[in-house]
Amino acid sequence: MTTLLIALQAVANIAWGYLGAAVGAGLATVGAGIGIGKIGQGAMEGMARQPEAGGDIRSTMIIAAALVEGVAFFAVVLCLLVVLK
Repeated sequence: MTTLLIALQAVANIAWGYLGAAVGAGLATVGAGIGIGKIGQGAMEGMARQPEAGGDIRSTMIIAAALVEGVAFFAVVLCLLVVLK
C-alpha cells in the first residue's frame, strides 16, 4: 500500500511540473504579445507626432520587438527543458 502511495505522489509531482511549465510558457507568450503591442503603440504615436522621424522610430521599434521576442523564446525554451528533463 505504501509503495502505491509513493508512486502516486511521484506521478502527482510530475503532473504539477507539466502544469507549471505550461503556465510559464503561456505567460511568456502573453507577456511578449503585450510588450510588442505596447512597442507598436508607442511607435505609431511617435510617428504620428513626428512623421519625419518615422524611419528612426521604425528601426528602433523593430530592434525592441526582437529583444522582447528573444526573451519570450528563451522563457518558452526553459519551460520545454523543464518538461523534457
